[in-house]
Amino acid sequence: MDFGFIVALAVAIVAIIVVIKTAVVVPQQNAYIVESLGKYSRTLGAGFHILIPFLERVAYRHTLKEQAIDVEEQICITSDNVQVGVDGVLYLQVMEASKASYGIGDYLFAIAQLAQTTLRSEIGKIELDKTFEERSHINVRVVEELDQASNPWGVKVLRYEIKNINPPHDVLTAMEKQMRAEREKRATVLESEGVRDAKINEAEGEKQRVIKESEAAKQQQINEAEGEAAAILAVAEATAEGLSKVAAALNEKGGDKAMQLRVAEDYLERFGNLAKEGNTLIVPATLSDVASMISAATTVFERTADSKAPSGR
Repeated sequence: MDFGFIVALAVAIVAIIVVIKTAVVVPQQNAYIVESLGKYSRTLGAGFHILIPFLERVAYRHTLKEQAIDVEEQICITSDNVQVGVDGVLYLQVMEASKASYGIGDYLFAIAQLAQTTLRSEIGKIELDKTFEERSHINVRVVEELDQASNPWGVKVLRYEIKNINPPHDVLTAMEKQMRAEREKRATVLESEGVRDAKINEAEGEKQRVIKESEAAKQQQINEAEGEAAAILAVAEATAEGLSKVAAALNEKGGDKAMQLRVAEDYLERFGNLAKEGNTLIVPATLSDVASMISAATTVFERTADSKAPSGR
């Protein structure tokens, strides 16, 4: 075999190895950290890149996608000295690949440990009964603490979610009894409130009924009184109008004679009726009494007419 061919083949193999080592293809949503002679050189984004042979190398590879980290269950003690097991899941994203490479050795492990310590601290501030109610508040507090701590590492903590809160078995039993008692208490209170409201409604209905009846009776009395007053007024007006017409007739010629005749007729008619109704009849001592009565009536009518006549002065 020709020596020259062997050399050429060796050179070709070395060239291929060099190309393979120096040509780098970075996938989408990834970042590669390049070091030159052991020092940070640059960050490679998505695409095809060529490194300087034997001087540059890819030291770190980071994904820029959002990552989910499972935070293992740990024992936390509440403010009322109850031990509960709490686990969760943490979501984060690398924002600066260079800081994530040189700011800390393993940012995933560091953030997971920091999440556990922060969670224990937050659980220790509240009572057991409120741990379930305050889950969202605890999540927010953990994210705030982790985001502040991980900022120098070039990592953004997006959110934290508590998956499970597991109290001891005896505590769960006590909580179930407490909840059962609370439900029974609420049921009793609601039943008593319903009875109370029903009685109030009945009393209010009775009150309204009495008020309506009294108002109806009052209106009825008012209407009857107004009717009686109107009737009395009508009778009085009719009587006054009749008397006025009688007085006017007396002022005419022959009016007094007609009045005397009318009074005499009425007297005789009523006297006759008395005679029909009873067996005993009292007759006036003298018939001159009838004439005296007619004369007195005539005098009254004349005076009434004179008082209504306009004065000639």
